Amino acid sequence: MQLRTLGRCGLRVSRLALGTMVFGDPAWGSDEATSADLITAYLDAGGNLIDTPNGYTEGASERIIGEHLASRPGLRDRVVISTKFARGMFPGNPKDGGAGRKAVVQQVNASFGRLRTDCIDLYWQHCWDRHTTLEETLAALNDVVHAGKIRHIGLSDTPAWAVARMATLAELRAWAPIAALQVEHSLARRTAEGELFGAANELGLGVLACSPPASGVLSGKYSRGQQSPEGSDRGTLARAQLGERTFAVLDVLRRVAADLGYDVAAGALAWVRQQEATTSTTIGVRSREQLATDLASLSVTLPADAVRELDEVGAPYLNYPFPWLASIATPLQQGGTRINGVGAAPYRRTR
Repeated sequence: MQLRTLGRCGLRVSRLALGTMVFGDPAWGSDEATSADLITAYLDAGGNLIDTPNGYTEGASERIIGEHLASRPGLRDRVVISTKFARGMFPGNPKDGGAGRKAVVQQVNASFGRLRTDCIDLYWQHCWDRHTTLEETLAALNDVVHAGKIRHIGLSDTPAWAVARMATLAELRAWAPIAALQVEHSLARRTAEGELFGAANELGLGVLACSPPASGVLSGKYSRGQQSPEGSDRGTLARAQLGERTFAVLDVLRRVAADLGYDVAAGALAWVRQQEATTSTTIGVRSREQLATDLASLSVTLPADAVRELDEVGAPYLNYPFPWLASIATPLQQGGTRINGVGAAPYRRTR
């Protein structure tokens, strides 16, 4: 499996990351034995980035990863451990969650215990905390980095304005830098391509793309005539992404997949992986079969015409000012020429 450096930092991560948020939940995800088996299979395939949150499955995911690595001497050093903070672990205790100094320090120490490690390679703010200043969060994370507890900082589910401010503050104050963003990105949900991808490009941040199959919508099980397929136990999340635009994407995916001889899920994953902004793509799996399918997508390279058609059929509607910039500003600026691969017809005023 190929490796890429994460943004401007020297951390080397594999093109597919193993997402483990359902490890330890046999009702929805995978039991402990299956989870450990999936870690082994992923690492054997050449992957090195294991991504987990502290809050899901009440910490069981972190504990399973920690026990697996601890029982195999020498394995920890070849693995990139990625986990998160900010989500509260104890209902009714508001001091436990958030991105304040207490939560940052308390949660990283708790993750150490479950992961059975003394340093976390990549530590994500799981979500923006509207009640804590960005300066407080950054200062706390900087202290934790300099204490040797974490190596790199990432931001997940954070507005682009906060990403830009945090990255700039860290640079100006010579604090530990922001290394990467974790964003939802799939052919069904592409709004990250506006503000967040723009921030990542301008600030030199790596991008970890999550949910490439869109809660299973792009797995090949869904269609206009089958919107609640067997096994769609997360139907609410999937149904929120269904609609004519998604079905149009699936029409193209099925045709391209049939022409090239692979399945729909592999095509959807390959499209995300082939995006220029994407450093690594998180695969969430519950079985060996799912893992094998996702790993097989590494051998799939969508041809340029297929990528272009999927880009067009699934083009997202972006908020202002993006429609105005595309329809008016770019044509006015470029005068009908193509610049850096971006074409625009001459602007013509309409009444």
